[in-house]
Amino acid sequence: MMKLSQLRALVAVAEYGNFSEAALELNLSQPTISHAIATLEAELGVCLFARGRRGAVLTAAGEQIVTHARQVIHHLELMQKEANLQRGLDGGQVRIASFRSVATHLLPRVIAQFRDHVPNVSITIIERPDYLDIEQTLREGRADIGITYLPTSAEFEVWELLRDDYIVLLPPKANLRSAHLTWDDLAAYSLILLPCLPCGRMLHKHLETIAPVMHTACDIQEDSTIVSMVMQGLGAAILPRLAAEPIPSALHVHPLPIPLKRVIGVATMPEALHTPAVFAFLETLKTFDLQSLVTAG
Repeated sequence: MMKLSQLRALVAVAEYGNFSEAALELNLSQPTISHAIATLEAELGVCLFARGRRGAVLTAAGEQIVTHARQVIHHLELMQKEANLQRGLDGGQVRIASFRSVATHLLPRVIAQFRDHVPNVSITIIERPDYLDIEQTLREGRADIGITYLPTSAEFEVWELLRDDYIVLLPPKANLRSAHLTWDDLAAYSLILLPCLPCGRMLHKHLETIAPVMHTACDIQEDSTIVSMVMQGLGAAILPRLAAEPIPSALHVHPLPIPLKRVIGVATMPEALHTPAVFAFLETLKTFDLQSLVTAG
């Protein structure tokens, strides 16, 4: 029965015109190549090469047979490539590090669409409290994909996913003098609830630059706790819209007097050896209109 090693030897000798160079190409000894060709000729019952001073020249039968040998090798390579692809997409794994709001409101929709096309890939969401932990998880190789804030450090390969507005939440009994919230309106509340650092760093810097001094509390860990406190009339809150969801209908929602958005992006380590499943999930993320979901929310 013909062996793949015999076919590779046939193609190599045909391409180089002699046994020694074919042996170097295949990283084999010349006697091994000679034996492979001899046994193949014996099995086929025809002479494949005319040996002479000018090396090995294909016979008429050899020219026909080497064409088939090239096709066999090509199809075997395609089979291996397909097997590698299927091995990555059938039983593969994708690990995504993300903060809670994206993990809760957006990633499940992307995962559901991805599973419609690739049902057997294992998806793991690794929730982290802030973007610094997410980026460290990527560095340590414990996640394939990170959902973080942009801009980020140059070590990551990144692209923008969506933009999320910071909004003001006022208690159910809030009374404003006008339809448009002002800084003075906000400062009138005895307690302004803000996200904790480091995720709230951008917001704090924004307020320090353009807002009047306000009595604030920023030691609350959970966004849902902040929303609940506003519902009980214990103060106002400033949160990213996605982090505030689901927003109780009784609360008053306003944009900041001077708008601020957090830019959320996808980050990967460029030198990481990603599986086909990871690349397929990234492509799904790129085609999913998450921005419209945030705006609609």
